Amino acid sequence: MIITVASGKGGTGKTTVAVNLALSLDNVQLLDCDVEEPNAHILLNPKITQTKPVHSLVPVISEDKCVYCGKCAKFCEFNALFVAPKTVLVFPELCHSCGGCMLVCSKDAITETKRKIGVIKKGNSNNIDLVYGELNVGEAMAVPLIKAVKAEINPSKNVVIDAPPGTACSLVSSVHKTDYCILVTEPTPFGLHDLKITVQVLKNLGVPMGVIINRAEVGDKKVYDYCKQENIPILMEIPFSKKIAELYSRGVPFVTDMPEWKNKFQEMQKTIQRCQK
Repeated sequence: MIITVASGKGGTGKTTVAVNLALSLDNVQLLDCDVEEPNAHILLNPKITQTKPVHSLVPVISEDKCVYCGKCAKFCEFNALFVAPKTVLVFPELCHSCGGCMLVCSKDAITETKRKIGVIKKGNSNNIDLVYGELNVGEAMAVPLIKAVKAEINPSKNVVIDAPPGTACSLVSSVHKTDYCILVTEPTPFGLHDLKITVQVLKNLGVPMGVIINRAEVGDKKVYDYCKQENIPILMEIPFSKKIAELYSRGVPFVTDMPEWKNKFQEMQKTIQRCQK
């Protein structure tokens, strides 16, 4: 089963939930798809056994063959190409590697070359197989690297995906083709605002979902009311706990020092599995 842990905004405790869930399950693989700021490995301290580069394909223009007709630039809706009277400029950071420019070039003047956009790291910690991506600083598009991380999914394991915050393409790519999404939120107006947006995205994708309320007992009850109104189950409440905060500040997943929470995460997974039947 593939469970994605997501949140509409950063700082809600999404990675904390993903790591503690992974530590509570057997035969588990954790994929950190928050490739712009991966930090699950900080909590897990894995032994990295493999690092490999990830590339995207970008166009290369043959000036000998190009007649500067401009069809390629006109086709590219991302403005990765600019055709001047006697030259063509390529902006690799804007290229989505669709290959469309090659298809519309009637002179076969366009080929592709690889450009490194980041790396994938694989390791193991506490019997968790961890895979995470590190996007190069300044790189505009995270999706190709997220897809590369997800290509490492081991279907024989319980897979937990730590998704990026927000509701843009990176989230969609992370959640795509997963069995269930846990939305981590907090009972505040900001949490509710971003939760509503994320719920709409998941509804459009047809991904079943449930909510974990982190830092419960603060804020108000509007998140609870919204979940009830939308018939979204509240899977778990994590209290606003000084002990949990202290463990987090020391980089310690709280289930390692509070083992009773392992049972709660395991029961939550069973609840999710029953929802899938």
